Amino acid sequence: MSRGGRTEDSSGADAPHTVSGLVTAAWRRHYAVRLADGRTIKCLLRGRGLGIACGDRVSVAPTADGEGAIHAILPRGTLLFRSDAHREKLLAANVTQVLGIVAPDPPYDDELVQRWIVAAESNGCAFALIANKSDLPGFAKLGRRLEACRALGYPVVAVSAKGDVSTVRALVAGQRSVLIGQSGMGKSTLINALAPGAQARVGDVSGALRAGRHTTSETTLYALDGEAWIVDSPGMKEFGLAHLSAAAIMQGFVDLDLRTFAGRCRFRDCRHGTEPGCAVQEAATRGEVKPWRVALLQTLLAESERRAQPWS
Repeated sequence: MSRGGRTEDSSGADAPHTVSGLVTAAWRRHYAVRLADGRTIKCLLRGRGLGIACGDRVSVAPTADGEGAIHAILPRGTLLFRSDAHREKLLAANVTQVLGIVAPDPPYDDELVQRWIVAAESNGCAFALIANKSDLPGFAKLGRRLEACRALGYPVVAVSAKGDVSTVRALVAGQRSVLIGQSGMGKSTLINALAPGAQARVGDVSGALRAGRHTTSETTLYALDGEAWIVDSPGMKEFGLAHLSAAAIMQGFVDLDLRTFAGRCRFRDCRHGTEPGCAVQEAATRGEVKPWRVALLQTLLAESERRAQPWS
């Protein structure tokens, strides 16, 4: 998979006339691309080995039937995706902000939220957490769980997507955002509140990508005010980070406790596991660092190491 953007067609044939566009929907090898003149056309990917995500800027060769063929990805600023030991799933490109969404049900998952944070930090993106369905009875209990994220310095906003979403509107203003979360969190309702009618406007092109087949794996980009947009990603129960290096994973633990204590370890390359003289483990024993965060760090590092092994 190309992460920086490259031309796919490297044959000696004459280069076709191409125009640039923004990928606004992705399903398998089918894409919706919005051109500079405002038209959105259905496109197929020319060749193989080129991973494309919503938010990508691409070069498209229009075809006689009013559709197009994608020939290249233009240089990317960021690329957000999740992975396990065997495969990767692209979510969005060129985003400036990752918005995680949670609700009283399914239950709040500290580990999943921290994985989102690591993914955002490793891309140099801002992160914020949206706590939806604030009108439900179980929201007070969720609110207490959100303190862990707020304590790390990340914005946390409580909303009901069926009511006033002005706090979220302020978050997305001027940003290129991606919304991630488990199914049932109210992502679609929130998107419709932020961009009224947007889902209906993209429905025809989006439906054409699937050719009548039902899917929950489509990713869609919605335009907001000005140059801002937001990508609605499929619901996910897991968020693997096996593609990240150890250094990138460490970068995602931005809270001062880990960074402060990590600099006091006996060994410069300490992974904060069983190494002697590990200041992070000693701090966890004293209660100065949350043990679950150190344990999660070990889990993510182990995932990365397994991915790096040639037999994995």
